[in-house]
Amino acid sequence: MIESFLEPRRLWLLAVVAVLAGIYVFMQFRRPRYTVRFSNLDLLDKLAPKRPGWRRHIAAGLLLFAIGTSVLAFAKPVKTVRVAKERSTVILAIDVSLSMAATDIKPNRLEAAQSAANDFVKSLPPNINLGLVSFAGTARLLVPPTQDRAPVQNAINNLKLDKATAIGDAVKLSLDVIANQAVDGQQQKNPNAAIVLISDGETTVGLPTADSIPLAKDAGIPVTTIAFGTPDGTIMVDEFGDGNGQLTRVPVNVPELRSLAEGTGGKAYTAETASDLSSVYRDLKSTIGYTKEKSEVSDRFVFVAILLMLGAAGTSLKWSDRMI
Repeated sequence: MIESFLEPRRLWLLAVVAVLAGIYVFMQFRRPRYTVRFSNLDLLDKLAPKRPGWRRHIAAGLLLFAIGTSVLAFAKPVKTVRVAKERSTVILAIDVSLSMAATDIKPNRLEAAQSAANDFVKSLPPNINLGLVSFAGTARLLVPPTQDRAPVQNAINNLKLDKATAIGDAVKLSLDVIANQAVDGQQQKNPNAAIVLISDGETTVGLPTADSIPLAKDAGIPVTTIAFGTPDGTIMVDEFGDGNGQLTRVPVNVPELRSLAEGTGGKAYTAETASDLSSVYRDLKSTIGYTKEKSEVSDRFVFVAILLMLGAAGTSLKWSDRMI
């Protein structure tokens, strides 16, 4: 959709096109008609073959549209387009706490998260530096930011569950990884980066989630959160390892994750099914790693005008043996 024109004053030429169209219609009604008497109708068909009728107007219509399209191109139309950022880093932080074993999302929260995360990784622009952090009782950097997707996907496929949840530590570690990146041999100041954190719970150990918010704000790095799970999730907790487990509810903590996203300038998502999570990642891939810029699209209009002129010439040759 065209949003504006760099040279809108040139659009007045469309009035000339409208005048030409009016003149053409007027001339059709003023075309002289002659009546000739012929007694031999067969001879009349040979001397005056049938005219193309309404088809003769197609070439003129295509030509007028071509001129109008050329005028639009001359006015330099612009639209907003997504452009991949030259340098951008995304840290994907995935919760591997025991609650991710809940089966309220089939086959369970972790496996559904792994599948969706792999699709997200494959869809990112190739120039994005992608890193992977997992967190349970501690946060661990599994893959430093890289443009090679294979190690990230391998690490996602090999995620293992562990006790506790350290969301705040995961955010802090992700920020440290971004801050320590080197670009062309130099430390990157104020990097163009984002953190995508998926979790189903709340911080139980380490740095409180609320304390990680000012760290991200100071670094200018938004944290987008995905609250993954339902209020009805449960897991079997065998605290002593004796086979006598206790069924424990593990509802997703949406407010804590939302406060983290909103406090850092990121977006907060919720996903209660694997399909929901896939939809979230599809939305994310259209924004992360891209920036919106105004772009002139005159060439598209020129291309359409050329096609219309070729069509006008072709139809005219076919039905009247003339170029136009």
